[in-house]
Amino acid sequence: MPEPTILDMRDIVKEFPGGVRALDGVSLSVTAGEVHAICGENGAGKSTLMKVLSGVYPHGSYQGSISFDGHPAEYRNITDSEADGIVIIHQELALSPYLSIAENLFLGNERAKRGIIDWNRTNLEAMVLLERVGLSENPATPVQQLGVGKQQLIEIAKALAKDVKLLILDEPTAALNDDDSAHLLQLIDQLRTQGITCIIISHKLKEIQEIADSVTIIRDGKTIETFSMSEEGASEARIIRSMVGRELSQLFPAHVPNIGAEMLRVEGWTVRHPQDHDRLVVDDASFSVRAGEIVGFAGLMGAGRTELAMSIFGHSYGTVLSGHVYKDGVEIHTRTIPEAISHRIAYVTEDRKRYGLNLIESITSNITIAGIGAVSKRGIINPYRENSIAEGFRTRMGIKTQSVATHTGKLSGGNQQKVVLSKWLHTGPDVLILDEPTRGVDVGAKHEIYTVINELAQQGKAIVVISSELPELLGLSDRIYTIAEGQVTGELPRAEATQEALMTLMTSRKDRS
Repeated sequence: MPEPTILDMRDIVKEFPGGVRALDGVSLSVTAGEVHAICGENGAGKSTLMKVLSGVYPHGSYQGSISFDGHPAEYRNITDSEADGIVIIHQELALSPYLSIAENLFLGNERAKRGIIDWNRTNLEAMVLLERVGLSENPATPVQQLGVGKQQLIEIAKALAKDVKLLILDEPTAALNDDDSAHLLQLIDQLRTQGITCIIISHKLKEIQEIADSVTIIRDGKTIETFSMSEEGASEARIIRSMVGRELSQLFPAHVPNIGAEMLRVEGWTVRHPQDHDRLVVDDASFSVRAGEIVGFAGLMGAGRTELAMSIFGHSYGTVLSGHVYKDGVEIHTRTIPEAISHRIAYVTEDRKRYGLNLIESITSNITIAGIGAVSKRGIINPYRENSIAEGFRTRMGIKTQSVATHTGKLSGGNQQKVVLSKWLHTGPDVLILDEPTRGVDVGAKHEIYTVINELAQQGKAIVVISSELPELLGLSDRIYTIAEGQVTGELPRAEATQEALMTLMTSRKDRS
């Protein structure tokens, strides 16, 4: 006998001021006890649909009907939906870093009697919940002492404390390494066996294939199709085709390298950890990149890729102990970020929301801030010049927005990434270091960003790409360096690079004898 339907959303329409229709008749049906994936490009309406379901957008602010667990779901707020057993874990984790694990688990759901918290009960129940998600941490441990992977598991434990029936995970592995991602997917599988229904929103299609029972595709605020992952024809290619409305037979656009003279060379670069002064995060690293060349950097989480890039770009991480940087054959110094920019070096951070953008400012101000001198005179900004430059990048980069005056925080992840790229292209760099340039970006936006990277290389820019996705590095790069424990452990040309060869070098450390 088939399992009953636990969630049925019918013909959901959600409009925002100005006539923007984010959802246009979306329907979604989820079977009890399954893992149901929702896929779509950034801006397709996935998050809006979940906000409608959870009461962030209350009943009456949208059209259509929702039924949950056999009864109408007319939630006024998140408290209503959680009381009904629906819990959402957002990509931006909602934990208080200064509170303990136990305090976070029961925040707003305290174990108390007559207004006084029962700490013995709190800690005992916390230990049981932690065990369910595979953690052995002391419940009194402050959350800020834990990595992102463990914090994600604590969010799930917090949901279990609320007797969750439907768990919704928005990009749950976007910021996790491979081991933490595998652990999380195993936990989702365990929850399925316990009868907990899961909805997972993810751009990592291989994970969708691994964990999902069925998939619903949303495009431009409309439901395109729903299908079982066990049926014939269910594949990553089908998901991509439905998401973007076209075949992406070649995810990586054609790239014919036109490589010129060496533009940047780094020799013997050694950097000490900012807190642990006995630890080297970069250890005697050397590499080079030529004009028109795309050079990739592969390494496991914590290998030192980001630390290498940030320390070169204005010594913005750790303490640089030794090393030399050469630009066009001449030694330069990059001791501050303005000094690095003056040598026409740019760094696009892996964490665009924390370090790359001011989300409460306009697209215009975000694009022009790093090269503010080009739009100002004697300290006074020329708003016409500033707006003209922003409009130019909006067209060139395909930033989907009605106005460059829009707050950047309102854009989808892919469009935010295009704003970050625009900000640094505005500085006129010769060398562009891209750290995880497509993290949290859907396949359609990835293709657009790859096209921009190729165009920059064709213009003679020297491009360094740091990525945790080996297929991305293999599809983009002319050469790939590997790094492990702060050391550059290998260098492979495109013709010799394979995932197996890269992984071998990524897990080795040079013999220093």
